[in-house]
Amino acid sequence: MRTRSLKLTLEYDGTDFSGWQRQPGRRTVQGALEEALRTVLRHDVEVAGAGRTDAGVHALGQVASLETPSDLPPSKIRAALNGVLPDDVAVLAVEEAPEGFNARFAARAKHYRYRILEGPVRRPLELRHAWHCRHALDLERMRLAAARLVGTHDFRAFAREPDTRASTVRTLFALDARRDGFILSLDVKGDGFLYNMVRALAGTLVEVGRGKLAPESVDAVLLARDRAAAGPTLPARGLFLVEVEYAR
Repeated sequence: MRTRSLKLTLEYDGTDFSGWQRQPGRRTVQGALEEALRTVLRHDVEVAGAGRTDAGVHALGQVASLETPSDLPPSKIRAALNGVLPDDVAVLAVEEAPEGFNARFAARAKHYRYRILEGPVRRPLELRHAWHCRHALDLERMRLAAARLVGTHDFRAFAREPDTRASTVRTLFALDARRDGFILSLDVKGDGFLYNMVRALAGTLVEVGRGKLAPESVDAVLLARDRAAAGPTLPARGLFLVEVEYAR
């Protein structure tokens, strides 16, 4: 039976999920999506996700792919999925994709954002979607350090227990910090990321913003290739997968 490839774009609040990847006995985004797809398409479905977001991590533009023999139009699939999915996940778009399209392996770049609630007073409506830092942060110092991390480097110092058989070299296309009211956002785009790498980058830039590290000290952190040399891994709740880019 002939099948077709579909590309799905999703948004979700990761607070109450045990991450993206399907796990027995746990509530996951992949599990919820596959269950909804089985209901709509009337056959078992296995989806591939562009990013295996951890427990508590959110997404504005996660991408998933699947194969189906169903001839339902994409617009009807999207509407039907959003009718059965839980409230904390939604399918923003369903598109026809090239034959054999895989959301993970076809990705050219990923854009993540880490949101920091800055200031002495907590904001209850932000606490599920930002990490609260009570200290004032020096934005310019953070930008100076961020600029030194852009490019192709060995990011071993920013990864939690990477596979020692695999390369820890990655390329960051952009890394910047900006402030909008009481929210400071760190935006990073790269060709790929190691486990907990973005949250470790954010923790290191916070240490620079607090004056605990000099902006130029990130050079030595990279060279050390030692997780203990970098800043802390910030909590998952501030992290968003914003967008996944593919060849046009």
